[in-house]
Amino acid sequence: MKSLNLYGKQDIRFEESPEPVIKKADEVIIKIKAVGICGSDISRYKKLGPYVEGMTFGHEFSGVVTEIGSEVRGIQLGDRVAACPTFYCGECESCRKGELSRCKKLTVIGARHPGAYAEYVKLPAENIVPLPDNVDFDTAALIEPSSVVAHGYYRTRIQPGAEVAVMGCGSIGLLAVQWAKIFGAKKVYAIDIDDSKLDIAKEVGADILINSLENPAHTQLLEQTDGNGVDLAVESAGSPITSAQVLALPKKGGEVVFMGIPYADVHIERFYFEKIVRNELRVLGSWNAISSPFPGKEWNSSIHYMSTGQINVKPMISYRLKLEEGPETFDQIINKKGSYVKVLFYPEIR
Repeated sequence: MKSLNLYGKQDIRFEESPEPVIKKADEVIIKIKAVGICGSDISRYKKLGPYVEGMTFGHEFSGVVTEIGSEVRGIQLGDRVAACPTFYCGECESCRKGELSRCKKLTVIGARHPGAYAEYVKLPAENIVPLPDNVDFDTAALIEPSSVVAHGYYRTRIQPGAEVAVMGCGSIGLLAVQWAKIFGAKKVYAIDIDDSKLDIAKEVGADILINSLENPAHTQLLEQTDGNGVDLAVESAGSPITSAQVLALPKKGGEVVFMGIPYADVHIERFYFEKIVRNELRVLGSWNAISSPFPGKEWNSSIHYMSTGQINVKPMISYRLKLEEGPETFDQIINKKGSYVKVLFYPEIR
């Protein structure tokens, strides 16, 4: 089958790989209909390289069931599905406590198991998530990042009527804007340095747009909030710079939740660090997209709000490409040749 395999830093290849084969009674094989590039894929491609040389990459996808193991129940050939790409060990202390996102051996397809930049992928039946008829394959390919965002919000104390600031309007940030409204936010501030991304944020529900190239984000935000700040600030840019700046956005006693991954050292100026202490902030990390019972309420709620239209991913999709265009596309993204939010690949000819 055709696939994109990661061999090293900035070395991804479109080539033939063996098709997956059912080896365990609980396994399911899915024909990929759409698969998205995750921000973490870009970082691993650009800076880190693969966990396993030559591994088939990718983990955000949707497709159709083509084969099932002998003990699989409730899943039929031809079912339209997405799937949670995550594996947990079930044996460590966190898993035994039901805190699956904190599993010591947490991993995803595309890391140590063949991923979804391919014509087919194989996963255990418990990872499979059926799709309602009104959630199309493009939308379903973003269930995983939506679940990442939902997981972060479920960690917070957000209440209806809250004001929320989202720092960084890539795919996670744009989903965070929409999830803020689902959780009852009365006003959402979207912050970025790219006006085109801010325009998309407005389209998906942001109330106030802040371009932090013009003036520091916190200065503009305080002007909008009578000097108070917001109840919750979401760091979704994954930048070492914004990972410090986000601390100046919440009001006294407010919260920060980190969803982005900087992949670099974060140096925090005294001005920003003191906000944690002087404002008695509650600072949270959020990792992955799963909870107990697996895969978690993050997945069910993502599908529900996609089916109602309250999560709209269509404005976020920048390009729809053939899988063979993968190597060129990854190179263009890291070299900033064009503006991208979410890129979808299609392994089969459309």
